[in-house]
Amino acid sequence: MTPSVIGEGAPSRGRTFFTFSLKSYLPALPLLAVVGYFFLFPISKLIYVSFLSNENTLTLGNFVTAFKDPYKTGFLNSIKIGLFSAAIAAFPGAVAAYFIETRGSSKLRRTIAVMNGVLANTGGVPLAFMFFAAIGIQGQITKILKVLGWDIYAGQFSLGTFSGLLIVYLYFQLPLMIIIFSPAIVSLRREWVEAAYNLGANQYKYWRTVGIPLLFPSFVASFLLLFASGFSAYATANALTVGNLPLTPLQIGGLLDGNVSASQLNLGKALSSVMILISALAIIPYLIIQRRSARWQKR
Repeated sequence: MTPSVIGEGAPSRGRTFFTFSLKSYLPALPLLAVVGYFFLFPISKLIYVSFLSNENTLTLGNFVTAFKDPYKTGFLNSIKIGLFSAAIAAFPGAVAAYFIETRGSSKLRRTIAVMNGVLANTGGVPLAFMFFAAIGIQGQITKILKVLGWDIYAGQFSLGTFSGLLIVYLYFQLPLMIIIFSPAIVSLRREWVEAAYNLGANQYKYWRTVGIPLLFPSFVASFLLLFASGFSAYATANALTVGNLPLTPLQIGGLLDGNVSASQLNLGKALSSVMILISALAIIPYLIIQRRSARWQKR
């Protein structure tokens, strides 16, 4: 083959590859444009402004203040409630997802899926009202328990405290765990169970050597997503605590409402940037684990 032929063929292959790549991404361009304008651009702008002082000069003063009290306490409380609510909801939710997907009928699975979707997306004032009506000071369950001899408000319990808010968070964390962990249960192939039994394994050994190792990455990924959900929740905490419990989302909301020192107008942006970083540390591993698990299960 002459050099002229090689020179003619190479650009053609390059153009073909470029055209193929462009065509494959063309349907996603509207979505990419929306994500870029309404998600990536605001985040980049937010991070940039968080490094600016009132005089529009670069400074780390906003972040220095963000890691001092009361904002440091807000971060600690937000991380704790995210971790605790995820830890309490993860295992029961995973067990419930297993029994729903393996023992329930198709009609039952569809019904529970709809219910979980509603429960996982219920929050804010409606959810706060539901719990006030149920276990508030004058709630119906509170009155029943008092008749039975247990006054849950005899101590320091309140829906506006950390423990009260944790109970409310479980209302949407448990259904969310069932929703996001169910696909991992469905992906367990019956052939793997039969192969393990044919090789002499019992049910316990199958779960110890095959089932749990396969589900564990998805379980960790689901736990991280639950943490991000609890860490960033705002509307429910705002309706229940009325600012009595220091939480970063509530502190950011207060700063955006104008409760900020005139010398630190960009403090809320700094808190938001740190919160984005913490959420990304949970979401990015979740996406990576889910992607690798999906690839492995397709083999």
